[in-house]
Amino acid sequence: MRIVIVTGMSGGGKSTAIHMLEDDGFYCVDNLPPSLFEKFIELISVPDSEITKVALGFDVRAGQRFEDAPRIIEEARKRGLNVEILFLECSDAVLVKRYKESRRRHPLSPDGRIEDGITKERELLSRIRSLADYIIDTSQLLTREFKMEMDKIFVANEKHNNLMVTILSFGFKHGIPSDADLVFDVRFLPNPFYIEELKHLTGNDKEVQDYVKSFPECGQFLDKLTDMLEFLVPGYINEGKYQLVVAIGCTGGQHRSVTIANEIYEKLKDRNEFGIKKYHRDLKHAR
Repeated sequence: MRIVIVTGMSGGGKSTAIHMLEDDGFYCVDNLPPSLFEKFIELISVPDSEITKVALGFDVRAGQRFEDAPRIIEEARKRGLNVEILFLECSDAVLVKRYKESRRRHPLSPDGRIEDGITKERELLSRIRSLADYIIDTSQLLTREFKMEMDKIFVANEKHNNLMVTILSFGFKHGIPSDADLVFDVRFLPNPFYIEELKHLTGNDKEVQDYVKSFPECGQFLDKLTDMLEFLVPGYINEGKYQLVVAIGCTGGQHRSVTIANEIYEKLKDRNEFGIKKYHRDLKHAR
């Protein structure tokens, strides 16, 4: 029997993950007290049972002895049970935003500041997070991207890469992304904005791409940046980092940064050590 424990930060998407697993044929129980885990598994592990895949939601709510969860899971693994842990991460800023938009109270700070509840929860979850088989950061994931990651792990049974690299294009005039880990300025490249026939196109258009890549400095920059990322990423993986945002900026975020971000994505997308996606933040400002 395949047993998946779904846990992580409150507001990180546990209920959504449970629903996705249910759609994928898992027998699901959300918010199961960890103290009932052994009894529940015993009850469903009967001869000729049709249940072969189980997903259980563990989270920090009042009245539960959640701190016992890591010990219970470790003991179950020692007995030979196939217990996997899916941990859903999310940044503090996004969690606060989600709670404010939904007007929900944080379970660990019902009458206080949301930030205080998040801090307490991270402390309580630190042990079970260290045992996790899969860590998915939902901070910047669209629902369809979340579904794709879930299906890769639990339907296709593909190897999951806990580090997700986001190649993000942006325009300096709209501000540097607050979540960027590495920022690269490509304003040294000639600007297609001043070419009349390219001005109203973007780095997703071949004409702009051909123009930007026609300069030798572009190819040299792409080679050097790719080489540096290939050097840095294994170190981030070893340190347990689960999210790396590589921001590529030009003036408006329409031409050069989009072109470079697309090229870096293409160069790295087939690497097996980490997941990768791209996002063009300021294309919404395109005229």
